[in-house]
Amino acid sequence: MADFLPTLEGIIAARKAHPDAASYTSRLLTEGLPRIAQKVGEEAVESVVAALAQHRESQIAEISDLFYHTLVMMAALDLTLDDIGEELARRHQPSGSSGSRK
Repeated sequence: MADFLPTLEGIIAARKAHPDAASYTSRLLTEGLPRIAQKVGEEAVESVVAALAQHRESQIAEISDLFYHTLVMMAALDLTLDDIGEELARRHQPSGSSGSRK
């Protein structure tokens, strides 16, 4: 259900624009980029551990946490899924164009 990522991005943007003390997302954004980056790093490590040693359910949960925290970091940096999508598309342009092919 990749269609949910833009929805989640919107929810995070709403929490950024209208903080709610009861919201984990709002608290993260209030704590600032160093805390958010720390969480992304923690979730990245947990995702790798799950990929190597855990069951599918744990892998899905940890990678979901990584995606969520990455979206929060993107919001803190004023980056969007469109920004990332455009960069990925640029990298995958046919040979001979300005993008590097992955």
